[in-house]
Amino acid sequence: MRIFEFDTLKEIIDTMRKNKLRSVLTGFAVAWGIFMLMLLLGSGQGLKNGITANFEQRATNMVNVWPRRSSMPYKGLKAFRRLRFDNTDIQWMRQQHPEIEYISGYIGQSQSVSYNQESGNYNIEGVMPDYQYINNVVIHANEGRFINQMDEMQRRKIVVISDQVANTLFKEQNPIGHWVQIGSIPFQVVGVDRKASTGDQGRCYIPHNTAQLMYNRGLRTDEVYLTVVGLHTIKDNEAFEDRLRAGLNRKHRVHPDDKSAFGVWNQAASYVQTMSIFHTIDLFVLFIGICTLIGGMAGIGNIMVITVKERTREFGIRKALGATPATILTSILLESVVITTVFGYLGMLLGVGSLELVNSLLGSGSGESRFKVFLNPSVDLNVVLLSTLLLIACGLIAGYIPARKAVRIKPIEAMRAD
Repeated sequence: MRIFEFDTLKEIIDTMRKNKLRSVLTGFAVAWGIFMLMLLLGSGQGLKNGITANFEQRATNMVNVWPRRSSMPYKGLKAFRRLRFDNTDIQWMRQQHPEIEYISGYIGQSQSVSYNQESGNYNIEGVMPDYQYINNVVIHANEGRFINQMDEMQRRKIVVISDQVANTLFKEQNPIGHWVQIGSIPFQVVGVDRKASTGDQGRCYIPHNTAQLMYNRGLRTDEVYLTVVGLHTIKDNEAFEDRLRAGLNRKHRVHPDDKSAFGVWNQAASYVQTMSIFHTIDLFVLFIGICTLIGGMAGIGNIMVITVKERTREFGIRKALGATPATILTSILLESVVITTVFGYLGMLLGVGSLELVNSLLGSGSGESRFKVFLNPSVDLNVVLLSTLLLIACGLIAGYIPARKAVRIKPIEAMRAD
């Protein structure tokens, strides 16, 4: 018997038609196993993609530090003393903590921005050149640049506007090189940030030193943003936070036990914790998927054993008519392969369709400018193919053992079988 002969395939199809219930039950076990595996793995990946996308608004290893009030008296200084950052704190952090990769002071102010007849109230953010990497600023080719060191040193009146500001003030016009009014002061647009930000109504980046002069801050800064490297665990991030707080307490003459004098938001620690949670979820989903496949394998095995038993008399007749044991055995195994392959592919299509449906319902509702929960569910094709091959192998083994025994029976004994 040749595998790809038309008569061979026709015989398999005829056999499946005569035993529709058996074929459907076998196929259902295969399709359900592949479908559930894809749905579980795809949903887990979609959830992971959605949550991870929210961290992409800023660098995943970002830390934000800001001064508050002391809560304890120390060395003759009263409690509830107002603390402030200045440029020396930024330099001190960079020198004292080798984990810091990028660092920037930050001055925030809401103010009116206008161009010709268009205007709006936006966030004016005085930042340093490193802030481009901390906040994941996206500037496309031919759309300008970000703030550089010369802008800082010369306190230039230049501005990088976000996509929302550009669309409102300039419509379809290229804003690069044009002048906008921030309050009553003209600033030249040198770049456009095309990053879509969650809940962002528009922002304008200006040099940090320019913002200090513009808003009468002297050398002070409102907050400090930085990124850290080499901190791969929650424990490492907690140790860094403790060292940072302790150093700032010494520098600003705050009691060593005062934990509320400086606020710290460590997105790096949150990201590490979230990824560890997803690692656990991935293992759990994989375990459930494997259990589903095992259930499918057991179903295929049981049905193949029943199939061979039901067809024992047929085998006897075939042998009596001259069919060889190898021919009969091959037809049984081919039937198993065809059913497993066809229904495995069907299960894969149903899985893909279900994931796309879930993505359209959950993913589309999140949008580019909102908090994302579910995004781009996907499953590694190699995993699906490997799972299908495992089911095919299981069907072959489950069918081979009883079929090999059945084809060895003498024709007269096979025809007497119940």
